[in-house]
Amino acid sequence: MDKFVYLLEDDEGISDVIECSLEVAKIKIRCYKNIKDFKGAVEKEAPSVVLLDIMLPDGNGLDVLSYMKINHPKTQCIMLSALSQEIDKVKGLNMGADDYIAKPFGTMELIARVNAALRRSSKFTYDISGLMINKETHEVSLNGEPLGLNNKEFNLLLYFVENPNIVLSRDRLLEAVWGYDIGETRTIDNHILRLRKLGITQIETVFGVGYKFTVK
Repeated sequence: MDKFVYLLEDDEGISDVIECSLEVAKIKIRCYKNIKDFKGAVEKEAPSVVLLDIMLPDGNGLDVLSYMKINHPKTQCIMLSALSQEIDKVKGLNMGADDYIAKPFGTMELIARVNAALRRSSKFTYDISGLMINKETHEVSLNGEPLGLNNKEFNLLLYFVENPNIVLSRDRLLEAVWGYDIGETRTIDNHILRLRKLGITQIETVFGVGYKFTVK
């Protein structure tokens, strides 16, 4: 899946500058003006990096930082605030912020820091609505609970995750995961049934065609 950035900033002028700067740098970004909308988006799909303002109309960015570190610890968090005194920076960093940029800032510095955070997030992990997948360790958890998948179950789930919102035929899945294009496709059905029983509900049946891993 593509990497992208969420921005939580209520100042429309600053938000527009950041959005434009990152888009010019070919960095995908989604912008939110309040905590409620931001959290709703995060629970559907966690980003690689978040830029968090501190002073917000419906709460405090430091509380959002705490929420992210508890619920989505793989996401890189950059605090973005006019509170430039050392004590404010220290508080944010002690709470787990991965970086801190004081306003006003240069767009080149912002882009460099976001790119650095994106590189740090490149640990072959996915976080989709509480479903955590680590490609390096083959660890999978759902809402913090390990699932303990076998090798074929892991590879099948990973193939779905890396091909979201695409209808995949049983033959294609058989070839991609099992390595052959002719075989008993009932094997696919049995493995998907097992994944669903473990709580992975994003795998949808497309009758007469195959399956689709839906990410909204």
